[in-house]
Amino acid sequence: MKDKIQILVLDDEFIVCDRLKSSLEKLGFYVETFTESQAALDRFAEHHFHIVISDLKMNAPDGMDVLRFVKGNSPRTRVIIVTGFATVDKAREAIKSGAADFIAKPFKMSELRDIVRRIAREFQTGLASSESRNDDAL
Repeated sequence: MKDKIQILVLDDEFIVCDRLKSSLEKLGFYVETFTESQAALDRFAEHHFHIVISDLKMNAPDGMDVLRFVKGNSPRTRVIIVTGFATVDKAREAIKSGAADFIAKPFKMSELRDIVRRIAREFQTGLASSESRNDDAL
């Protein structure tokens, strides 16, 4: 598991988590899924992931809270926000807060896989941001 890119998926719809997990594991990634944001944050607090894919609109904490928590605790972790309630303002806010990407639902799975592959290559080739050199969890 240590050599694999590790991904945390958070969406309040189980079917979305299930589909993302299946698709990403087929590509060789290690994936954990959560339908409750607080449970995801608790897990992230004990184990930092390379990539977090989070829905935006959920019961508190919402996707923006998750993004801020992740970036505050592990600046190297890349966060991809997905939402069925996309607006230009929300996308701008997410990117400004440190999101690596922002995807509107419904999206093509190939689009998300391409983004995840690109980010994974950055980690594997050492191009990922080194804002936190003390982050030995990655």
